[in-house]
Amino acid sequence: MIKSMTGYGRARQELHKRDITVEVRSVNNRYLDCTVKMPRMYAFAEDAVKKHVQQAVSRGKVDVFITVDATAADVVKVAVNRELAAQYAAALGELSDVCGTADYRPAPETLARFPDVLTVTKADEDLETVSADLCAVLDEALAAYNDMRAVEGQKLAEDISNRLDAIERYTGQVEMRSPETVAEYRAKLTARMEEVLQSTTVDEQRILMEAAIYADKVAVDEETVRLRSHVAQLRTMLASDEPMGRKMDFLIQEVNRESNTIGSKCNDVAIANVVVGLKAEVEKMREQVQNVE
Repeated sequence: MIKSMTGYGRARQELHKRDITVEVRSVNNRYLDCTVKMPRMYAFAEDAVKKHVQQAVSRGKVDVFITVDATAADVVKVAVNRELAAQYAAALGELSDVCGTADYRPAPETLARFPDVLTVTKADEDLETVSADLCAVLDEALAAYNDMRAVEGQKLAEDISNRLDAIERYTGQVEMRSPETVAEYRAKLTARMEEVLQSTTVDEQRILMEAAIYADKVAVDEETVRLRSHVAQLRTMLASDEPMGRKMDFLIQEVNRESNTIGSKCNDVAIANVVVGLKAEVEKMREQVQNVE
């Protein structure tokens, strides 16, 4: 079943003591345009995130929002600058000599108060693990996002299918009316010639020739056959699991072209009215297909 290009999905998991939240949303776009917004410190995972999006989405403007609370995952290392601590201890020993307090030995907590004696650093993260965790939550969000797009796609498919039914009805009306216009033209032509010629015998062969020329001029058999073929192809696409938006858009242009040709060929009020309804359905269907992936 076709999918809509608009959708939203959200997922949240705690992995390796990181609270990860991912939101995915999209709107219509001719091609795939993926934008990732995430903390700068996790920018190394952006390419992996985009690859996962590309595997799940073929077109649309997709925005991915990632937030990470890694407070619980922070691991720090405390290191002692032994050389600097020794220099502070020696300096304190000299001060004790000046103050007359020989054999003074500074306590560790005293040395710890001096700048840079103790340094605190954050432990290096495993980038592959972090990237895998982000993508795991992303995949869950994409699953919810695709579920929503599938629901919207089903609604689109139902509406487009109804439009196709209407197009087939209008095509049938054209097919029924077209031969009648030729018969009416022949009758009018015969009446005019009889009126002009009056008592003179009407040339039946000439009437048949003129009617044949007119019939060939207004014939829409090829157009209606192509219309039905396009409708059948569109129905097949509606049932496909592959992205079909672009192909459907192209076929609808062809349907519109056939409708215009029928309208230009048939010099008949009844058919003209049918073509107006036909083109209205085509335009509504074109608008819906703009939402199809």
